[in-house]
Amino acid sequence: MESGRNTDPQQQQQRGTWSSRLEFVLASIGYAVGLSNVWRFPYLCYRSGGGAFFVPYFIMVFLCALPMVFLEFSIGQLTQCGPVQAFMKICPLLKGIGVGTVVVSFIFIGYFNTLMSWILFYLFSSFSSPLPWQSCNNTWNVPETCSLGFTVNDTQSASQQFFNHRLLEVTGGIEHMGNIRWELLGCLLLAWVIEYFSIFKGVKLTGKVVYFTALFPYTILFILLVFTTRLPGATDGILFFLTPKWHKLKEVQVWIDALSQIFFSIGVGFGVMISMASYNNYNYNILRDSLIVTMANSVTSVFSGFVVFSALGYMAHTRNLTIEDLAIGGPGLAFVVYPEILATLPVPQLWAFLFFLMLLCLGLDSQFAHLELVATCVVDNLSPKLPPSLRSKEVLLLLVCVASFLVGLPCVFQGGVYMFQLLDHYTTVVSVLVMAVLEIAAISWILGLKRFSPMLEKTLGKSPNIYFKICWLVITPLMVMAILVTSIVQHTPPRYGKWYQFPDWSRAVGWMFTMGSILCIPLGAAHELYSRKGSLMERLRASLEPRLEMEVLGASGEPKMELEVLRASGEPKMELEVLRGSHQEQEICLGSRPDQA
Repeated sequence: MESGRNTDPQQQQQRGTWSSRLEFVLASIGYAVGLSNVWRFPYLCYRSGGGAFFVPYFIMVFLCALPMVFLEFSIGQLTQCGPVQAFMKICPLLKGIGVGTVVVSFIFIGYFNTLMSWILFYLFSSFSSPLPWQSCNNTWNVPETCSLGFTVNDTQSASQQFFNHRLLEVTGGIEHMGNIRWELLGCLLLAWVIEYFSIFKGVKLTGKVVYFTALFPYTILFILLVFTTRLPGATDGILFFLTPKWHKLKEVQVWIDALSQIFFSIGVGFGVMISMASYNNYNYNILRDSLIVTMANSVTSVFSGFVVFSALGYMAHTRNLTIEDLAIGGPGLAFVVYPEILATLPVPQLWAFLFFLMLLCLGLDSQFAHLELVATCVVDNLSPKLPPSLRSKEVLLLLVCVASFLVGLPCVFQGGVYMFQLLDHYTTVVSVLVMAVLEIAAISWILGLKRFSPMLEKTLGKSPNIYFKICWLVITPLMVMAILVTSIVQHTPPRYGKWYQFPDWSRAVGWMFTMGSILCIPLGAAHELYSRKGSLMERLRASLEPRLEMEVLGASGEPKMELEVLRASGEPKMELEVLRGSHQEQEICLGSRPDQA
């Protein structure tokens, strides 16, 4: 029996590979460049020293983000598996890391699609003339507190009331979930339909879709920048964004903010990049791809800052306000402030439509990647054990989408924004940081760089340089630990706006979501130890032994003969990667190992 190899041709075919390296790079950029690049980085930059913030930010890019992206791409491409099977090969004791990433992504795509439903709602509302957030004369407005400017004292802007009273119909708290918002439910279903039919045929189809979803946002950002920089006050906004406040660099929090922004913005620790790289051909230059994806993410963040603050400068000029009054981050920028700005431009319907279509593309790329991760792990691990009628990726992906849709369903009730806030606050931050720390430990300290470096040499043509080795061994894990410790020490209970505090029971539910993924790690370790034979120390020693090994055959040798010698040696833990001359023949991991079934 061939160790680590699935001989089902149908499964090998349905897993597929990227049609070209460009599709992989675009899909990775689409995943890494998301909504936070547009609505969080500009605000964080302004708050943390303006142009001075670029110093700690780009230091963290090269000491944390780039090494992590390269590491995850390497794991996926070398193992040709999703994160679950990949970590079973790297360190069986830590196989729960892969399971944890799947749990996080499954919950994430469920509640994150709520944002897609909001964006679609705004997109459809953009066809109205005038725009529904341009006046205070609508049925949902509260005339006594509505203003056509921005919030002052106890008043609310028209766009804020559109968001609260028309889009959300928000209730008084999570204790009062109210009724389902049928329009949002329709938008949510539409988002799921778009996502399913964009990836249901695997990466062959997804690779074609990302040509639009990954590139279109840059077109819109460029158009917005060209237009807004010609408006009065735009220069003041850009100068406000860029003017360095060097004294801010003395604050430790600024460096932590820079590290947190690039870490969560680029999306490492979720296992998604492992999953995407597992569809690569074995000889892709992932070092070059890692640099391209990392720099694309950072440059897009800076570019978005110019777009956002040129528009904020114009709005401050027309409203006779200061830019500080308008500069807010998070969804408030996308759903309250920017719609108000767009409403003042010529042909506001066109600008609103393009802006929300851009946000839709940014969000869809993230959803594609997380869905592909969950689907990859389901296909790799469950497909061989299911009835033939359920083995196709189309069916498995549909089941994943339905289940995740049910997770996010409470978020489209009238009190759904509180559920969304709760899930967003607790689901990802601590969990992903724990996964990332253990991921680096599994490679650098358990598998060991002495084993890992020769493996990379076979796909890159050379061993990773001293810069990456030092980062993986010391610098990057220390940085990720710093974010983790800071996140725990500075943890504050979730709030909605300035007035609503979540009740204690809801916070307990939130911590259950956090622990749901983290507990996969000790449970996976316990299962691995239980399933082995021998004394406890023997089981522990065996479960720390990496299964991922590469046997390099000479160009003039006969791979099949040497392969049979290796298999006859009776080493059941060795995963064989066979190189035939300049061509690579891989033992593709699709499903559980036959000798471990």
